Amino acid sequence: MSEDKELVVYTRSTFCPYQAKADRVFAQYGMNPRTIYIDKDAAAEKLVVEWTGFKSVPTIIVARKGEDLPFETPAPLEKGSSPRGIDRGSMITEAGEIELKKWLQTNGFIE
Repeated sequence: MSEDKELVVYTRSTFCPYQAKADRVFAQYGMNPRTIYIDKDAAAEKLVVEWTGFKSVPTIIVARKGEDLPFETPAPLEKGSSPRGIDRGSMITEAGEIELKKWLQTNGFIE
């Protein structure tokens, strides 16, 4: 992974089972992604809805360091379809642990 990229996690401040799964993976690999809370940031909530069609969290992106947008346009979703666990290139949403690990590998964050 290029040194100019980082993980940004769009989530909410209340409990989310998918966020708990992501947190376990991040802890396993000693990762500390930047977090943006959509329930405290209306612009961030709007972005997640635009990207996923829902207020789906966690939505995890690969961004250029210091930026809040995916470094490349995520693969599109069919209108109304669930984003859950779909590798969209620079984005994954509501991933299980296996899906998240594979996505992190594909994006060069873990081996």
